[in-house]
Amino acid sequence: MLTFKNLVYFYAVKYLYIFFLIFCASVTQAQFLDSIKSATKKKPSIDIRLESRHSFLRNELVKVSGVRLGLVFQKKLKAGIGYSWLDSGVSDKLEITNALGNKEIVSNYLKFGYVAFYTDFVFHKTKHWQLSVPLQLGTGLAWFEHLDNRKKIQTEKHFLLLYEPGVSVQFKLTQWFGLGTDIGYRFTLKNTDKIGEKLNSPTYAFKLMLWFDQLFYVLMPNHELTKRFGPAEW
Repeated sequence: MLTFKNLVYFYAVKYLYIFFLIFCASVTQAQFLDSIKSATKKKPSIDIRLESRHSFLRNELVKVSGVRLGLVFQKKLKAGIGYSWLDSGVSDKLEITNALGNKEIVSNYLKFGYVAFYTDFVFHKTKHWQLSVPLQLGTGLAWFEHLDNRKKIQTEKHFLLLYEPGVSVQFKLTQWFGLGTDIGYRFTLKNTDKIGEKLNSPTYAFKLMLWFDQLFYVLMPNHELTKRFGPAEW
């Protein structure tokens, strides 16, 4: 149900994202190529993450979950591949003729999932603050699904192209703990008219961040690993 609070939040996120995108573009244009070239000269580390983001469908908040696997270059650039899926029960009512030949009203659930390549470039970093520009570009499928006599019935699956730019802000409270937020926009470029849903939407996520390696360096300052890879840094 559309409420005044959701409507205000929708447009606030949308225009805040546009402002940040313009700001980031002006800041990163001159330094982007030089920073990428410098970061990729060093040996990368592994980026493995589970994540969840919220967006809007039918003017309601829904959750999109995902998993990512990639590389991190000098804590400045992340790049890899991920899979995301709709993790909320978005449905409407559908009248069907069931397996027994009777009319029945069932819940018809929207489903979608997609594989995307991602990058996340840090363009500003201080002792406490970090600003970066995450980007996803991928492809996936969307369909509807309902139960008929406990059997899953799926409609035709439709091909989607997705593009998700955004801005990420992190604030470090300590060397090993911080807070973060991601603000972006999901553009679906194909076939949303065929499934009857508009999947374009602002996206956001609030995060509690814990850096286990930095915590180890703080707790074990004299350990061999700390001497080799540490100490903890801001």
